[in-house]
Amino acid sequence: MPTPLRNTLAGSLLLALFAASVMAAEPQLTPPSQRISDEAIYADHAQYQAQQDRLEAINAAGRPLADYHLAKAQCWLDVSFHEYSRNDRSDFPQAALAQSALIAEALESGNDPGTDTPLVNDAKRLRPDLWQRLGSLHQSPGFSCAAALAACAEVELVHAGNEYNQQQWRHAQPYVQIAEELIARADAASTECLPKAAAQPVASATALPPQISAAVHFTFDRSTIADITDSAALDNVLAEIRRAQADGWQLQAITLTGHADQLRGRGGAYNLQLSQRRADSVREWLSAAGIDGALIHTDARGDSSPALSCPPGEAVRLRDCLAPNRRVQVSVELVRFAAD
Repeated sequence: MPTPLRNTLAGSLLLALFAASVMAAEPQLTPPSQRISDEAIYADHAQYQAQQDRLEAINAAGRPLADYHLAKAQCWLDVSFHEYSRNDRSDFPQAALAQSALIAEALESGNDPGTDTPLVNDAKRLRPDLWQRLGSLHQSPGFSCAAALAACAEVELVHAGNEYNQQQWRHAQPYVQIAEELIARADAASTECLPKAAAQPVASATALPPQISAAVHFTFDRSTIADITDSAALDNVLAEIRRAQADGWQLQAITLTGHADQLRGRGGAYNLQLSQRRADSVREWLSAAGIDGALIHTDARGDSSPALSCPPGEAVRLRDCLAPNRRVQVSVELVRFAAD
């Protein structure tokens, strides 16, 4: 799955050549109390880049990115770098990076890293119901299609538990929401992956239509198709529509409601226009995928209907917290085919 880590680190590595060395089995970051110089930070960036290169080499050797263990190693690496970049001075960045390295070492040695997801840095175990759903996913026949999503959901739940310990629920909830969305997508992918013989029987003519909806998120202040951060959600919507059509349902309408976060640096009118552009981009994606444009309707809400509220705070933290609000809500309406 894509990650912004490589682009973020490219400039720093030019200044970190002094730190280039053979990657240890467990990379060591500079202790938090000593992260007071550019040299120390550049050396840590070199550790992150070396671990990223290690995972790239594992993929190049033939292990797919959709593999549970490789995806999990990548997600541990990503959350470690995310918190390091936010100046998290706890042991979490080091502990998460170490988990990525341990998985990589096992894969390089041809060993099974297992499926344990430790609560590093004594992270709180939040949402037992989500952990239970993940356990069920591991046992499902279609898990191979959901493995990467499940792996990252597990890591994000640990990430959320660490944030809960540090600054309670308001800092944990964005990462809980990420985990919820990943699990929902994993459930859909697992169901889609089932053998035909295991699929559910066709619904009777009196049954209610399938409920198909999704939230498609965008990067901050962006609105093009390239700025969608979870395009797999659209892939899942399209797959569910096709499956419903095969079961005798006809697509009646798709409603796309664009939203923006509450950062009002350019005013509410700007956010309204931004949310409309986001809805238009999702419409463009669906039309390119073969959906009749006449059935797609768009609406823009600007920042008037947030998915969650965040208290005022430091700009970067506030922007991260508000990420779930930068979205387009997708709602699909289905009807039964008319009888001949």
